[in-house]
Amino acid sequence: MAYGLARRELKPRVPLRPGEGEKHRLTSLEGLAALSLDALSSVAYGPEAIVLALVAAGTGALTTALPITLAIVFLLAALVVSYGQVIAVHPDGGGAYAVAKKDLGPTSSLLAAASLVVDYVLTVAVSLTAGADALASAFPALAHDKLLVCLVGLALLTAVNLRGVTESARVLMLPTVLFIVAILGVVVLGLFRSHPAAVVGTPQSFPAHESLGLLLVLKAFSSGCSALTGVEAIANAVPTFRTPRVKRAQRTELMLGALLGLMLVGLAVLIRRDHVAPRGHVTVLAQLTAGAYGDGWAYYATNLIVTLVLLLAANTSFGGLPVLMSLLARDHRLPHLFGLRAERPVYRYGVVALALLAALLLVATGADTHRLIPLFAIGVFIGFTISQLGLVRHWATGKPGGWRRRALINGTGALLTTLAGVILLTTKFLEGAWVVVVAVPLMMLLFARIQRYYTAVGEELELGRIPRPPDRRAASLVIVPLGEVSKLARHAIGAALALGDEVVAVAVHADPDRSQALRDSWDRWNPGVRLDIIDSPHHSLVQPIVDYVQRAAEDGRQVAVLIPEVEPRHRRYEILQNQRGLLLATVLRARTDVVVCLLPYRLRV
Repeated sequence: MAYGLARRELKPRVPLRPGEGEKHRLTSLEGLAALSLDALSSVAYGPEAIVLALVAAGTGALTTALPITLAIVFLLAALVVSYGQVIAVHPDGGGAYAVAKKDLGPTSSLLAAASLVVDYVLTVAVSLTAGADALASAFPALAHDKLLVCLVGLALLTAVNLRGVTESARVLMLPTVLFIVAILGVVVLGLFRSHPAAVVGTPQSFPAHESLGLLLVLKAFSSGCSALTGVEAIANAVPTFRTPRVKRAQRTELMLGALLGLMLVGLAVLIRRDHVAPRGHVTVLAQLTAGAYGDGWAYYATNLIVTLVLLLAANTSFGGLPVLMSLLARDHRLPHLFGLRAERPVYRYGVVALALLAALLLVATGADTHRLIPLFAIGVFIGFTISQLGLVRHWATGKPGGWRRRALINGTGALLTTLAGVILLTTKFLEGAWVVVVAVPLMMLLFARIQRYYTAVGEELELGRIPRPPDRRAASLVIVPLGEVSKLARHAIGAALALGDEVVAVAVHADPDRSQALRDSWDRWNPGVRLDIIDSPHHSLVQPIVDYVQRAAEDGRQVAVLIPEVEPRHRRYEILQNQRGLLLATVLRARTDVVVCLLPYRLRV
């Protein structure tokens, strides 16, 4: 030891794999890009949903869009505060599912989980179809290729997220900033102009066929609440943030609420002032963009940015659903493989499952946004209501300081989301909302059945209990299926002698001459192991060995079957090898309780 140097304890260091470590987790701004695009981009279809509902009473009813939007923003504020509390109480993520499991019981947690899965899958589908609609508004020639555009966007998002949510956050940072600047520019420039700079789209006639009553206003309110989708994604993905995770996630939630509320109110003011009604071949947001920027390059650039962000908004589901599925797997309500992570901190099975379900839904609906939105919002409202009711129960049970104020906020939010959900369900039931009514209970049943299976397996395996001492069986027997005397036989017999007390080689032949030749070769080699040759006149290989193994295991002794397999150096040569060993191993596992081992012999060619 040298003087002046403190003693340093050497500790083994395991190098971090790609995607691990604090620097690969999300900051607040990266979290806003990775997890909030769904909520922010909903300004492209939320205000339009309000306009489409109100226009049933004629274009004069569109002035009601502003007060309805203010009510939605009030609900948004309640949800942001509520999910800030969810983040603090449940820092491991899970959102409504974690709240329901802790405070409302198993049935409510199953309902929350099912609704969240439906919500996340539909988030991907709606975001992609809305993006395709926006692209078709700028370039009408692409209107016939909506499904193809959606599937290509889904494939790109899946590939990005298989590399990890942090990488996708950096990819999304620039589009997020451009989108926020573009929409706020539409609001600011639109308010400064005394009249729209340009008008796009073809005019349409909307004769009033409903009266502007309470039911229509509530219908418009519930339709416009689709702009609130994605608010819960941050609470569901708290573990993906850097430390301090809770503060970063809460800060991201507040930024999301402020930006979304500002954009919704600003667009609603423009809709009311300029009497913006639906027009053919363009979206409402495209009309507001033309009114602010004109129909020049800025109009096309903004529409392209909106299209890109709507396509990328599905990323919130890729950040949230795999984490939720891992929590369900941990609770034995989904197969445990959904809780596995690859070399990067990514739940790849969850990412792939989400992509497949979303692709199936897009194909089934023909990438039609209006067919997807009624299904979309109901699952969202179920999750909202459960999470807030759970927190009301949490505050009432624990009674921390200021619990009455917190419970009042959560209770008000639960009442509003319940009202919106009921209205949407009753008004959109025949338009597709019935699918959610059927899908959610079926998913709850699936989760319950999986949990029941894992519980039964745990009972049979006596998990969590100290087992009896192991049985002391007779001397073990290792059976080695062989075809001829060779270096492969030497490799297999040597391994078998190291594994068991007694080793026997077994060969199956249909030709007596070949059987005798094998016997002569074996006697000359004399490895000290008995050889049994089975006559098989029907040229069957697998069944004679299975019968032999079953007879050997009848006395209760421990039997192992060691099957040598030749593995070529290059995968392209695998097709040239016979697969009888794998077939034999599969049949033995299915029909016997013996130990089955595959022994590889790797070739040099």
